[in-house]
Amino acid sequence: MGNQRIVPCLWFDDQAEAAASFYETHLPEGRVLAVAHFPRSGPNPPNKPPGSVLTVDFSIAGQRFTALNGGPLFRPNPSVSFHVRLPDAAAVDALHAVLIDGGVEAMPLGAYPWSPRYAWVQDRFGVSWQLIAMPDVRRPEIVPALMYAGHHHGRARAAIAAYVAAFPDSRIASVEDFGEGEGGEAGTVKHAALELLGQPLIAMDGGSFHDFGFDEGVSLQVLCADQAEVDRLATALAADGGEEGPCGWVRDRFGVWWQVVPEAVAAWLTSGDEAARDRVFQALMPMRRLDLATLERAYRGNGAG
Repeated sequence: MGNQRIVPCLWFDDQAEAAASFYETHLPEGRVLAVAHFPRSGPNPPNKPPGSVLTVDFSIAGQRFTALNGGPLFRPNPSVSFHVRLPDAAAVDALHAVLIDGGVEAMPLGAYPWSPRYAWVQDRFGVSWQLIAMPDVRRPEIVPALMYAGHHHGRARAAIAAYVAAFPDSRIASVEDFGEGEGGEAGTVKHAALELLGQPLIAMDGGSFHDFGFDEGVSLQVLCADQAEVDRLATALAADGGEEGPCGWVRDRFGVWWQVVPEAVAAWLTSGDEAARDRVFQALMPMRRLDLATLERAYRGNGAG
């Protein structure tokens, strides 16, 4: 977990603490790791109370997440879900009972061709989980899944190739297409497994009939070692029709949102030095692509640029 460099970020209004606490309590190996706060002085974009919670970093089954109090503009939707691989049907049933409380069932609990016990649930916070019994799994595993649906349908194959080209230490493990009569458009991606920076991911085409698609409700943070890596990955992800947004956010040409962030920034924003972390926050807010040197100067108190 300490080497995880792609971290899903879940956008909430004021529920980041509640969501992280729920997952810590009820999901396998849940643990809160760190909490960052909005500055006590100066504005913040969603107009949250000074000093209130900005983000909560937590982990489930060794997979890191960030919960963000970003305001009411976005919320998670099923275009990004999380496969929870569990060792048996009893474990699926138990977790399903927890997540369906206050949630919505996207695919009912039951037997499917790919697993003897499976369900797709959108929990009370809007986050989507695919629970799947896999007898060869010894301990729970979580893998983010990207579904290219709506006007992004049919783009999974091109997206996979672009991501593997952009990220070092990446590979495509498998790609399975829909055949005739299999419930999806023949020739589109039914299920693909890949790894980026050592992070397993799943990708699939989900059909043009869906009314949801990728947005900032779930983004993928990329934790970069230095400015050179920030520059290279931000440029690659924004290429050919993508765009760089505020504060290191990047939308790729397939619609997926990323946050290209120097790894040190997370530590600075959760520092015990309140004045230092507030300086970093205020220095970061006007930026588009993040400037590591400027942010470090802000943290150390010798100018924000």
